[in-house]
Amino acid sequence: MMEAWNKETVPKVMQIVSTRLPQRDLISLLLVSPWIHRNLISHPSLWLVLDFREMNNAGDRLVSALSLPRYGNVKHINLEFARDIEDRHLEIVKSKCGHSVNNLEILNLNGCQKISDMGIDFITCNSPKLMVFSIYWNVRVSDVGVKNLVRNCKILIDLNLSGCKVYRTTHLS
Repeated sequence: MMEAWNKETVPKVMQIVSTRLPQRDLISLLLVSPWIHRNLISHPSLWLVLDFREMNNAGDRLVSALSLPRYGNVKHINLEFARDIEDRHLEIVKSKCGHSVNNLEILNLNGCQKISDMGIDFITCNSPKLMVFSIYWNVRVSDVGVKNLVRNCKILIDLNLSGCKVYRTTHLS
């Protein structure tokens, strides 16, 4: 009786749980037991979000993760106040694993002070499905970056540039 419950009910519960928990909590669950690890690792929903919020070495972590096949359909990347993320990391994403961000819908670069217009172009040129973009508190973003963003992401519905020193050097059209 217990074995049938484990084989049928627990996987269904884990599938429901895995879609509702934050990624960090899911990673913690992976460590609970080998059985839970095997069960959760097989659910694609686990690989839809990359959350490097407030982490060190976020740029290297991002490139490493997006290089893995399991992150080929990532939909949400959170780099809010992450450290060590620079334009060069986003350039590597563009050149080596741009296909991994083709389905990206949400990108949070809030507080990423080393990202500029070039970095925005690098990451958004392969992200046509991007709908939500936030990069508040960044003084390296200009109207050029915003223009590239709008050109690359035609279905953008939520844009947060609060605290950015976006200045107008050319007409945005």
